[in-house]
Amino acid sequence: MPYARRSFLSCIAGAFALVLTACAGTPSPPDVRGWTELEQMIVVTTTGWDVDRGTLRRFERARAGADWTQVGAAAPVMIGRAGSAWGIGLHPAQAAGPHKREGDGRAPAGVFALGTAFGYADRVETRLGYRGMTASDYCIDVPDSPLYNRIVDAREVGEQGVAGSTEPMRRDLHADGDARYRLGFVIEHNPQATRAAGSCIFAHLWKTPDTPTAGCTAMAEPVMRQLLGWLDAGRRPVFVLLPEAEYRRVRTDWGLPALQAGSD
Repeated sequence: MPYARRSFLSCIAGAFALVLTACAGTPSPPDVRGWTELEQMIVVTTTGWDVDRGTLRRFERARAGADWTQVGAAAPVMIGRAGSAWGIGLHPAQAAGPHKREGDGRAPAGVFALGTAFGYADRVETRLGYRGMTASDYCIDVPDSPLYNRIVDAREVGEQGVAGSTEPMRRDLHADGDARYRLGFVIEHNPQATRAAGSCIFAHLWKTPDTPTAGCTAMAEPVMRQLLGWLDAGRRPVFVLLPEAEYRRVRTDWGLPALQAGSD
């Protein structure tokens, strides 16, 4: 079914209103040619659908509709162990290519709003919304759950509400000191929590520079801190992940920045 067209402003407003909804963005994506209000963009490109690593770049512009300028140097990232696949976000639905499913080990490809930043500390320097996670916070990756694709507190929803989830947000307490969620932010994939379409998609710290993820985008801590310090919810940031060939195919129509040779 084709997506309904909406203005970008109304979509982003709806996205940021969904507090602590992991990967929950807008109900229907806008016409990407109308994305004139964006002022910050994170771009991750890979060399193919089945590649588990990529390059992250930051872009900004001084005002809506101006040319994009790269900020700082490019950085390596790790993505899903099986590569990437079309996700559900702000971009139009795509027919060709793989499509994200729960448990497939692929990172969602497309254009996505950013949700809440999170971490183990009580406070972090960022102009995104932030929540320090506790031992009772979980992201629900159980497709049949009514809480699917949401970050919830077991103290509020009950132990049954988080039963079966493999995504405790305090992995240091539940997964032998795992530090990967010590800093991160939500990538708002699968906005309507479509059953089995993929859940709990984040940007977070990597375990090692060569360890892929189950579908998130992972990076070194200095890169993450730089991102969090730069991102500003008021500038309507989005996250873009695409194989290079797809990026070239949609770049003009979607109003994406040009990737200049030697910009690394």
